[in-house]
Amino acid sequence: MDHNEEIDVPPFFICPISLQIMKDPVTVSTGITYDRETPVTKKQVLKLIDDASNSSAHHLVKNLEKLKSIAYGSSANKRCLETTPGVAEFLVRLIVVSESDEDNKHCTYNSVSDEALRILSHLQISDEMVLKKVLKENEGLLVDSLVRIMQKNSYESRANAAGLMKQLVQVAEPTQLVAFSREHFVEVVEMIKDDVSPKATKAALKVLALACPWGRNRIRVVEAGAVPVMIELLLLCNERRNIEMVLAVLDQLSGCAEGRAELLGHAAGLAVVSKKILRVSHFATERGIKILYAISKYSGSPSVVQEMVQLGVVTKLCLVLQVDCEAKTKEKAREILKMHAKAWKNSPCAPAHVFGFD
Repeated sequence: MDHNEEIDVPPFFICPISLQIMKDPVTVSTGITYDRETPVTKKQVLKLIDDASNSSAHHLVKNLEKLKSIAYGSSANKRCLETTPGVAEFLVRLIVVSESDEDNKHCTYNSVSDEALRILSHLQISDEMVLKKVLKENEGLLVDSLVRIMQKNSYESRANAAGLMKQLVQVAEPTQLVAFSREHFVEVVEMIKDDVSPKATKAALKVLALACPWGRNRIRVVEAGAVPVMIELLLLCNERRNIEMVLAVLDQLSGCAEGRAELLGHAAGLAVVSKKILRVSHFATERGIKILYAISKYSGSPSVVQEMVQLGVVTKLCLVLQVDCEAKTKEKAREILKMHAKAWKNSPCAPAHVFGFD
C-alpha cells in the first residue's frame, strides 16, 4: 500500500474532544466514547462553546453532550471547565434562552436547559465573581427560568435548580432579592413540601432564610404557604442543621403579623417550637426563644398567653433560666416571663421565685 495514501478512519475511532485517534477509549454514562488519555485544554473548551453558540438546535445538543462528557470524564477535565472563563456564563445563557423560548417548548431544544443545569451543578462553580456576573447579566430571567424548572417532573432538575438558586441568593445584592415574587417563593416552598431530596430541602431553606429579611419578602413567603410547611418539617425532622434552618426561617417570619398569625393558627405551631428549645443546639434554642418573644410581645392575646401555659411553653422558659445557655437567650426568656407575669404567676408549672422581678 502506498504510504502517502490517506486512511479513512471510521468516526467511532476518533475522540470527540481531541479529534485524534483514541488510544484508550472509555464510554461514559451519556453513551459518548472518548480517549481517557487526552486531558482537555481551555482552548478546546472555548472552541466547543463558540461552535455551540453558532449552531442549530440539533448541533447545540450534540455540542452540549460533548461538554457533558468532558465534565464527567475526569477530575482534570472538570477543573479545566471550572476555571475556563465563559463556561458558566454559556451554560446559564442556555438555561435562560431555552426556558424562555416558547416556540421551542415541544422539541429537542427544551431538554437543553436540563442538560446545561446538570453540567453546571456537576461543575460546582464557587467563584463569587462568576456567580455575581451571571446573576447581574440575566437577573430576573435566570430566577424565572429556575422557577420554571422547579415546576417540572424531574426531581434531579428541580434539585439542581434549587441548588443554583441557593448559590445565587448567597451572592445577590439586596435590590436583587427584593425582586423575588410570591410565585418564586411558592415553588421554593413546594420543593420542601415535596421532599425532592435532602440536598434540595437544605438549598430551599437557605433561599428562604437569606431572602426573608429584604423588602416585603417576609409577607410573600408567608403568602407562599411557608409557615405550615416549616411546622410540619419541624414535627418530622431530626436532622440538626435542618431544624436550625427551619427555626431561622420561622424567626424571620414571626417578624411580621401575617407570619405570627399563621404560626398561631397551626395546632402544633407553639408546641413544636417550644419542644426544640434546649434539645437541638444553642443556635436552635436562641431562634426558638426569639420566635416566642415575637409572639409574646406582638401577638400575646389572653388566649395565646393561656395556651402557652397549657402547651408547656412557660415551663420551658423557666427551664432556660436554670440551664447553661447563652446570656442573651436567658435575657429574652426572662423578658417574656416578665411580660406576662400577671397571667402566669399562679401557674403551677412556674415556680414563684421566677416572677419575683423588680
